[in-house]
Amino acid sequence: MEENKDRAKDEIYSKRVRAGKRTYFFDVKSTRSNDYYLTITESKKRFKEDGFVYEKHKIFLYKEDFAKFLEALNETIEHVKEDLMPDFDFSQFDRVEEENIEVGVEAEAEEEVGERLRWD
Repeated sequence: MEENKDRAKDEIYSKRVRAGKRTYFFDVKSTRSNDYYLTITESKKRFKEDGFVYEKHKIFLYKEDFAKFLEALNETIEHVKEDLMPDFDFSQFDRVEEENIEVGVEAEAEEEVGERLRWD
């Protein structure tokens, strides 16, 4: 039980992104020496005969790799958008996010519950 209290203190910032059947968590955490790192967790709900479980995959990203990671991610996304799918209208996904924002209070309530149910 005490370990859970320590883990909660280590988390500095959290952002959740829902993406269809998956949810991504971007969490900033601290080390004992007050250094910071980022964890990126992909979570997918899997149904089983007796209920469901969450399948998750986690990446730890340390400060010395932030710039390299961001550069590679941006280059890869631009490659897909400009070279592989130049005629595709990616702005349609921006509109979906705007619609989600309009949901408002219901989404905030779900997020509040989701934060209480989070795991590492």
